[in-house]
Amino acid sequence: MLEKLSLDGKTVVITGGGTGLGREMAVAMARAGADLVIASRRQGPIDETADLVKAEGRKAIAVSTDVTDSSQVRNLFDKTLAEFGKVDVLFNNAGIVRGQGSIPIWEVSDEDWHLGIDTNLTGAFYCCRAIAQHMIERGGGKIVNVASGFGFRGGRDNYMYACGKGGVVQLTRTITTSMSRYGIICTCIAPGYIPTEGTAASNDTLPRGEFIPIGRVGYPHEMGPLAVFLASESSDYMNGEVFVIDGGGLAGGFAPTGYAPEIPLEV
Repeated sequence: MLEKLSLDGKTVVITGGGTGLGREMAVAMARAGADLVIASRRQGPIDETADLVKAEGRKAIAVSTDVTDSSQVRNLFDKTLAEFGKVDVLFNNAGIVRGQGSIPIWEVSDEDWHLGIDTNLTGAFYCCRAIAQHMIERGGGKIVNVASGFGFRGGRDNYMYACGKGGVVQLTRTITTSMSRYGIICTCIAPGYIPTEGTAASNDTLPRGEFIPIGRVGYPHEMGPLAVFLASESSDYMNGEVFVIDGGGLAGGFAPTGYAPEIPLEV
C-alpha cells in the first residue's frame, strides 16, 4: 500500500509554489520522491522552495511565471519539458486574495474583477490547455486543481475569489468528463481556512477556529499528505472529485460565509 504513495520518477509542476500551501505541498511531494518545477511570479520565493526540494535529494527548477499570461504559461512548460522531458502531474495552485479585503460590489473595478478571475481561474485553464496534448501523447497524467470552500459558498463582499474558485470546481469536472478517455485524471482540493501570508488581509471575512467543528483553523503542513495522495497511484480511481480539507467547516454550516451562528458554539 505504501509503495503506491511513492512519487519516485514523477515530474510535478506546481504553480503558486513559492509560499504558503504551495510550498508545503511541493516539499511533501519531494519527500515522496518527485522532482519539482516550481512556478510563481516572484523569483525569490520559488528559488527558496526549489532549494528545499533539492535538500530532500530531488531535482527542482524554479520558473518565474504569471499564470494570467498564456505566453508565460507556454514558456513554463517548454522549460519543464526541456529539463525533465515529461510532466506527470500538474498542480494548479496559483491564486490571489486581493489585499484590500472585502469591498462592496460597486467598488469592484474592472481591473479588480479581471485580475481575480484571471489569477484564480483562467491561469488554471491556461495550464491545463498547455499540457493536455503532452499528457495524452504519453498515455495520461494527473491534474490537481486547488479551489476553496468559497467555491461552494458565497462570501460576504467576496466576488472575484468566490466566483473564481467556483469556476475551478467546474473546470475540474469538465476536464474529467472531457479528458478521462485519454487517461487524464483530474481532481480538486478545497482547503478551508488555513492561515498563510496570502490570507492575512482577509481575516475579517474568514472563519475563526471556534466556529469550525474541529475547533481550530488548519495548518499549512496538513496539505502535504493530501497532495501526495492525489499525485500518487493510490488515487487512480478518484476522478472529478473535490477533496475538502477544512476541519468540518462546510459540514458545520458556518464556513466560509462570514456569518456566525445565532447561538455561540462552545468548543
